[in-house]
Amino acid sequence: MTTKDDRQEFEAHKKEMCLALGQDNDAFRQSVDTLVALDRYDYSYLWSFLGVPIIQMPADVMATQEVIWATQPDVIIETGVARGGSMIMMAAMLKLIGKGKVVGVDIDIRAHNREAIETHPMSSLIELIEGPSTDAETLAKVRAAIPPGASVMVVLDSDHSRDHVLDELRHYGPLVTEGQFLVVADTLLGRTEAAQTPTKRSKIWYAGDEPLAALNLYLTETNRFEPDAVVNGKLVLSSSPGGYLRCLRP
Repeated sequence: MTTKDDRQEFEAHKKEMCLALGQDNDAFRQSVDTLVALDRYDYSYLWSFLGVPIIQMPADVMATQEVIWATQPDVIIETGVARGGSMIMMAAMLKLIGKGKVVGVDIDIRAHNREAIETHPMSSLIELIEGPSTDAETLAKVRAAIPPGASVMVVLDSDHSRDHVLDELRHYGPLVTEGQFLVVADTLLGRTEAAQTPTKRSKIWYAGDEPLAALNLYLTETNRFEPDAVVNGKLVLSSSPGGYLRCLRP
């Protein structure tokens, strides 16, 4: 007895459901209400990846690893190192793929976080650059870390103010290569009511002064990127809905 190979059918159904979910505003609002309730328990701070804290929602970790596996970049640049878990996760994906490195950029890489990253088994695939992400000296180091002809993915997850994210988009967006992704983190801040804005943070960003506002403005300045409807469609219980952009052209 032979069993039907339903892989293509399965993937087609998955795509259909992602697109449908992306249009379900009621489901999204329920997701936001749940995240607001979970924030009382510092939900995004409760996870680790290979022993290192990863300050992300599980849905975003899953989406990022899907994108990396599908596009197989040579270089992933992340602004905002924090405790390093996201870099470790992305480096582990590149290790599985068998190529590439992660370049982490942060204005302040604290000694204990640097130690955790540099002593980790994934450290050989990670390069750390300390400095303001859009300063000329920092950008020169970032560009020097990209080998000629490399395919490049970028994740922006540092200061979430609109002006800073827009500045990063204008400087790091051009580094993303055709077919790769530009990920703008914490776009959820632009889709919540003022009363739902997380306040247990070192800084508080309200709608209008946050990553989604910067992203929407940036998309009026360039035709190189398009939000990926399938990836973004399933990003409920996520901090970055609408933040996954595919690079369409050189």
